[in-house]
Amino acid sequence: MFCRYFSFFGLCLFLPTQRRCSLAHVPSLHSSDTTSLPGFENLTMGYNKYLRPYFGGKPVQIAVSLDIASISSISESNMDYTATISLRQRWTDPRLVFHGNKSFTLDARLVELLWVPDTYIVESKRSFLHDVTVGNRLVRLFSNGTILYALRITTTVACNMDLSKYPMDTQTCRLQLESWGYDENDVTFTWLRGNDSVHGIEKLRLSQYTVQRYYTLASKSQQETGSYPRLILQFELRRNVLYFILETYVPSTLLVMLSWVSFWITLDSVPARTCIGVTTVLSMTTLMIGSRSSLSKTNCFIKAIDVYLGICFSFIFGALVEYAVAHYSSSQKCAAKVPQEGSANELTKEMEEVNITNILNNSITSYKQKISFTSIEISSGNVNCSDLTMKSHEKIKCVLRNKMHRIIGYFTIQNPGNVDHYSKLLFPLFFMLVNVFYWAYYLYF
Repeated sequence: MFCRYFSFFGLCLFLPTQRRCSLAHVPSLHSSDTTSLPGFENLTMGYNKYLRPYFGGKPVQIAVSLDIASISSISESNMDYTATISLRQRWTDPRLVFHGNKSFTLDARLVELLWVPDTYIVESKRSFLHDVTVGNRLVRLFSNGTILYALRITTTVACNMDLSKYPMDTQTCRLQLESWGYDENDVTFTWLRGNDSVHGIEKLRLSQYTVQRYYTLASKSQQETGSYPRLILQFELRRNVLYFILETYVPSTLLVMLSWVSFWITLDSVPARTCIGVTTVLSMTTLMIGSRSSLSKTNCFIKAIDVYLGICFSFIFGALVEYAVAHYSSSQKCAAKVPQEGSANELTKEMEEVNITNILNNSITSYKQKISFTSIEISSGNVNCSDLTMKSHEKIKCVLRNKMHRIIGYFTIQNPGNVDHYSKLLFPLFFMLVNVFYWAYYLYF
């Protein structure tokens, strides 16, 4: 048997002299000062790392698998996530076939002497390769020329999020792998075992999310320079809403219920009712500001939590306005009673002083004035506008005045005490109905 000796920086392998390599003679990477071991053949003899396997022929098929070690942070303000992954790539290089059925794990620094795929992470913002205590890379060579190349990477990847249902949202993020320079005529990407090519993601324990499901896809990216193979890992993250219920939803609901306490306090207790209304409004404002502090101010989404806090604020503010209306109506009614009592006393005194003849004369004189002069003055009651002596524009004024009095009468509160009585029933009822529609919409639609 004719054999030749060649080495990978001192690592020597034994191969037959007949090699499957159609390349022309290229500069050898063999170093004259490298010591060869007996029984091994130099694999770097005639190997050119700048040319892909099957150069000029069929594309290289690269099988990929992933291990998701952790997803350390998911940022809604930056719309990205940070993950630590182990990326494993397998391909066959016929120039590295050797005799035997063993595999050899090579020093990771020898990867500089081999051709490796130019795989990159699409939509990556920042990435780095772990290098403690040495570069976290693995190179394993099999006898049939298959190479296993593994890397440990931490990367921050963009993830477009729809926060309209926050915090009852489900986000779909992707991890996409693509060839940078080799198009589909040179390289093809495949998942090693379909969905089973991804490990570790089902065991992740995240602070706010739960991984609902994940699946793998293979597609192509059409660019101006060609069509490039792409692998996609797509996973769905559902936010855990229990934390937000305890932190925001329950306190805001209790503040609304606290504002209803004022309905059981009498209208005369101005300091007590005013204090409850103002305190609940200020507390609700503080809660709304705190709920938005965790998200970026540039985020213009109207979120589900903003809608709920807005509803609670409206009910609290409505309870404060309700007291203002009831108290104002009560004060107006009391002010109207005082002049009526005073006028009645004065009328009694005048009736004692004036005789019956003067009363009759005054009555006849005022009646004649009403007949002769049809001027229309604003009064508290409706005026008969069907008088034949009235002019057309005076009739129009009369009709308009009567309609205005009727409209004002609709908004006139006859008994201010009934305002609190109805509020005790209407405020809780409307709040319950709004909650039913709110939770049904954001949980099931």
